[in-house]
Amino acid sequence: MRKKKPMEVEPLIHFDDTAVAFSYKSDGRLKKAHLIFSLVSHPTISSLATAAVKVALAFKLPIKGLIRSTVFDHFCGGETIEKSEETIQRLAQFHVGTILDYSVEGAETEEGFDTTASEILSTLDKAKGNPAIPFCVFKLTGMAAFSLLEKVQSNQLLTDGEKAEFERVRDRVDKICSRANEFEVPILIDAEDSWIQNGIDALAYEMMGKYNKGRAIVFNTYQMYRADMLNNLKEAFHNAAMHNYYLGVKMVRGAYMEKERERAEKMEYPDPIHVSKNATDDSFNSGLTFCLDNKQRITLVCGTHNEYSNQYLALLMQKHGMKQSDKRVWFAQLLGMSDNISFNLAKDGYNVVKYVPYGPVEAVMPYLLRRAAENTSVTGQSSRELMLIRKELKRRKSNL
Repeated sequence: MRKKKPMEVEPLIHFDDTAVAFSYKSDGRLKKAHLIFSLVSHPTISSLATAAVKVALAFKLPIKGLIRSTVFDHFCGGETIEKSEETIQRLAQFHVGTILDYSVEGAETEEGFDTTASEILSTLDKAKGNPAIPFCVFKLTGMAAFSLLEKVQSNQLLTDGEKAEFERVRDRVDKICSRANEFEVPILIDAEDSWIQNGIDALAYEMMGKYNKGRAIVFNTYQMYRADMLNNLKEAFHNAAMHNYYLGVKMVRGAYMEKERERAEKMEYPDPIHVSKNATDDSFNSGLTFCLDNKQRITLVCGTHNEYSNQYLALLMQKHGMKQSDKRVWFAQLLGMSDNISFNLAKDGYNVVKYVPYGPVEAVMPYLLRRAAENTSVTGQSSRELMLIRKELKRRKSNL
């Protein structure tokens, strides 16, 4: 008899219990979610709405209130850490943790970089001793000039001024990681474009070597849609073993596919992205297997909205004799998306966290526009969300 593949067996957990999935949403919030996913599920309507928002913001038209009460309220915690408290506590009631994500982008000055670094430190202050906030996170481009990171990766000779600038970048990162270590709050370093990622990786591993001696405090992010990433993950593990530190792994599929492919075509170098979704899925699930095979040294944050991969990871944990609550494995999704995954996993005792972005409405718009594009372009994403929301609305109506 042909041996069954892992995912041909009955999954340990199902993600179609909508009463659990939307337990933290009031009827009003659920109806708002229905409106948002109805809009983004139609590419033409979504495109027109996105364009209209961009124009309105460019001309400083008074639409921030509308944005705040709709997509911002759905996908973000609030405009400040304090205003995100309600979301943090609402999630915590259902055993879902928060990753505080200061999502302001586009800083271009040293003053702006320092302001971002200071805000990241504030998220760590908030998370200290707070089980509702198990992780914090930052993007390096919030604290460093993109052009400088490009120059570092291309091995161009830096001027004395640029060397000093990069040292300030390193100092900001070190200060954040030092506080994370002091407070025992793990810090996630987000992944970015492939043409600046090497420098980010180098800083991440430098910080791991310094602060991950007793446990994984600093985490690097691995975008598994890159054809070289599974090998990069394995090399990172071997380097951690060689230098005797723990490897913090946040694994995602990836967020910049169109931009990566356009640049590769324009500059005539090989496309760094896997040739198909199946190849990306295989790479992602192989990465999960590798992490659990090496769980003595790796702590994993599995960041995905893919039901198959979440079920596969749960099966791997069972295979390895791990409890659902084992702190070496975390499941992560974005606020406002895939609640059916997050809350059903949490109900079964798994460690679950939601990315909770926050910041001023106008500054968080790039993040919100990416969410709109993602839900419009990813096959089945918005339709799956809509189907589950409609199922829950019907269930609640029948129970009146």
